[in-house]
Amino acid sequence: MNGVAARNGIVSEKLARFGALAILLLLGGLALAGPYGLLAWGENVTLLEKRQHRIAELRAERDQLQNLVERLNPDHVDPDLATELMRRNLNVAHPDEYVIEMQPPR
Repeated sequence: MNGVAARNGIVSEKLARFGALAILLLLGGLALAGPYGLLAWGENVTLLEKRQHRIAELRAERDQLQNLVERLNPDHVDPDLATELMRRNLNVAHPDEYVIEMQPPR
């Protein structure tokens, strides 16, 4: 019986080592190719740069809109802006003026 018990001990020890090795290989694979692994790092950096660029564009657009709102404040309206908006939106022009439509720059 001692031979069977020793053999069972060796088999269970080998199974434990195999299980530990399998877990370590799984963790290593996830560290390399998982969603937060080394291979995904470059994609995450690229995505971060794109989002930061988009944030900068949105901030610039917000600043332009904020400037427009300040210039259209009812307490002190910018007369040039009011005239420009009125002519553009209401198609108002003097009889002696020529209207030249231009495409906005892209």
